[in-house]
Parts: sequence; structure tokens; C-alpha cells
Amino acid sequence: MKLAGTAAIVTGGASGLGAETARALARAGAKVAVVDVNLDQAKTVAGEIGGLAIPCDVTDAGSAESAVGIAREKQGPARVLVNCAGIAPGKRIVGREGPMPLADFTRVIQVNLIGTFNMMRLAAADMTKLEPIGDERGVIVSTASVAAFEGQIGQAAYSASKGGVASLTLPAARELAQFGIRVLAIAPGIMLTPMMTGMSEEVQKSLGASVPFPKRMGSPSEYAALVLHCMENEYLNGEVIRLDGALRMPPR
Repeated sequence: MKLAGTAAIVTGGASGLGAETARALARAGAKVAVVDVNLDQAKTVAGEIGGLAIPCDVTDAGSAESAVGIAREKQGPARVLVNCAGIAPGKRIVGREGPMPLADFTRVIQVNLIGTFNMMRLAAADMTKLEPIGDERGVIVSTASVAAFEGQIGQAAYSASKGGVASLTLPAARELAQFGIRVLAIAPGIMLTPMMTGMSEEVQKSLGASVPFPKRMGSPSEYAALVLHCMENEYLNGEVIRLDGALRMPPR
């Protein structure tokens, strides 16, 4: 997928992995819609890159339809979707206060898994109507996590949601192949996102030291670089790509 002049949507684009991905896509020449529940932050990122800021709750069908529609109207139908919107609260199935409230589990699934599918279905519907460029009409990249495979204690909801994203990737790629749409997911390890930078330097160093090599947390720019490679390498499809420095998470 050649990105120059191509319309792209990045969910969770106001911060962290999404913001860096939006910047990288813009540098490659894409017209980027920065989609996020935090409109003020989305406007900041969009202002940096000459993009479009759109408010959106990815868990809501109407909100997502509106966001995709605005992006279509302003920039043309998107050939690129990158799903970075997500939350990562930690809570045990049974804690000191009893069982995890079902609403807490539901919320994580809604944002991370249902939100990913919600945006995927809408963007893919637009992509199927486009004229192909070469052999393909679009590329969708979602964000899984190494927690999909080695979930830690307290990550039941998060791991289940990201496991769902990982499992969604192949059937979506198989179904959308007939339209020339590729579907991929990236499973990051410990990344230096705003959530991590809020921790103490000691904790950050400890987390980085747990990575075999390089012994540090991953950078959002490394995630964004992999997104760009997913766009450029036409033979990548239906795969969940780990980006983790060979990290395998321990139980806790």
C-alpha cells in the first residue's frame, strides 16, 4: 500500500502508540484522521501533522459510524485503518473485596475487542467499494498484546480482550481477502507509553531489565515503524506480529 495521498484512520490517535502512528503515517504522505474520545488531545496531534481530529467512542455504533463518515467526507474513504484505542486496567477475578464487578470486565472487552471490530467492520465496508491500487484496496492493523498469550495475574479482562483481537485477525483476513484487503495485528510487549512514563524511574528500569534484548521498554516509534512496514509489505497478511524484544511475561 502506497501511503502518499492515501486516507488513513487511527483510533486512539491522541496519545501513545496511536499518536506516534498518526505522525509516522503523515510523514509518509497519508491524510490522517486522528480519532479519539479525547478531542482536545486529538486536535493537538492533528494540528502537528496537518490531519483531522474526530471525536469517537469506538464502543458505540453510532459514534463510530459518524467518525468514519466525517473522515470519508473530509479526506475520502480510508484505505488504512490502525486500531490503537484501548484501556488496560488491572483487577483480579477474585480480589480482597470479592469477585471482579462484571461491569469492569465488560468495559475492557467493549473498548479493546468490540471497539476494534466496530471500526474494522465500518472501514472495511468502505474499502470494499474502492478501486484497487495494484492488487489491494486497503490494510487494517489492530493492536493486540503479548498479554494475549502470557496474561499475568490481574490481567484476566485485558488478556481476554487482546486474545480476542489476536483471534479475530486471521478470520477477518480470510474473509476480506476476496476484496484485496489485508488484516494484521501487532502484539506489543512493554512499551514506553504515557501509562508507563507515569511510573517511577526505578519501576521503569525494572520493567526494561526484564526484556531479554534490547534491555529496555519499546518505543512508540518502533510500533509505528512496524505499522508502516505492514502497509508496505504486501505479503504480510493474517498474522499477529510480536514486538517485544523476546519478552515472555511471567505469571506476575
